[in-house]
Amino acid sequence: MTDEELKMLKRINDYAEKELADIDPQKTPVSYQLEKLRPVMEEIAAEKGCDLQDIFISYMDLASEAAASRDAKMRESLKDLNEGGEDGLPPLLYR
Repeated sequence: MTDEELKMLKRINDYAEKELADIDPQKTPVSYQLEKLRPVMEEIAAEKGCDLQDIFISYMDLASEAAASRDAKMRESLKDLNEGGEDGLPPLLYR
């Protein structure tokens, strides 16, 4: 992820934290969540001189990449626990 992409993702995520603070993302339709993010995405599109759809696609790609990276880091940090220990305890399952 480039610095510019990281800044864009952070900007959208910061905006999302304010605008979507009172919702449960698991129970709220993605279409509603994206509609709430539309203003910041329109600002970014105007600044970059590109279509809103391009920003949306970039955001979805970057958010997926960031989530995969966080998951990989979590799996690595829990690696020893997932293998089980010498103490006879079963492994911690992280999926």
